[in-house]
Amino acid sequence: MNPLLILLVAVAAAIATFLGGSLALRLRDKLHLVLGFSAGAIIAVAFFDLLPESLQLGTAYHSIATLLTFTALGFFLYTVLDRFIVLHTHHDDGGVHAHNQPKRAMVGAGSLSGHSFLDGLAIGLAFQASAAVGAIVAIAVLVHDFSDGINTVNLVLKNGGSRALAFRWLLADALAPILGVLATFFIHVGEGVLSLILATFAGFFLYIGASDLLPESHHSHPKALTTVLTLLGALVLYGAIHIAG
Repeated sequence: MNPLLILLVAVAAAIATFLGGSLALRLRDKLHLVLGFSAGAIIAVAFFDLLPESLQLGTAYHSIATLLTFTALGFFLYTVLDRFIVLHTHHDDGGVHAHNQPKRAMVGAGSLSGHSFLDGLAIGLAFQASAAVGAIVAIAVLVHDFSDGINTVNLVLKNGGSRALAFRWLLADALAPILGVLATFFIHVGEGVLSLILATFAGFFLYIGASDLLPESHHSHPKALTTVLTLLGALVLYGAIHIAG
């Protein structure tokens, strides 16, 4: 397969991520609504994209119970990490001091960027298998990378990060799939290992969506509209993934 074509697909994924994040930066005044959408989208990515992909790749190497155990480990590992960060911050009036919140932002944005790197890895490995498989995986990646950009910016902003910090993480998230594709020119990750990584990231995303974005989107705001946006986010990602797949 032409390496230039594979890199062009990775660049398209980077552009989709960047456009999604740019939209989130523009809508900062409506952050609670965007957070509601993002919560539904990121939970949908875990349920409808990462977990099915992990099961499809991994059942030839691992039992379903093993793969789901790695999802649970990812969830609880992120829980411990998140609690550790909170416990080592200063509190004012029962809340976490604003200058420590970017630590949580970096963990969340870093997880999303790591997922984007795996997206690039998946594109490169899929094209190694065949052009048809590569095209299917590329479409699946493109349809949810726009949401990845939104989620990355939202995690930084909602945890007290500046627009500049959000933009830097957006750039990192956008560049990650290109780096992932480039990595496949030099290394090979077996499907068995990749399935465990995807299952672990599904656990990360379930925690971020359910325990971080979703409660924050409802904080001090009318819940009806944010709930509608959460369901819409999940529905949009569900539809996009199924159309692509």
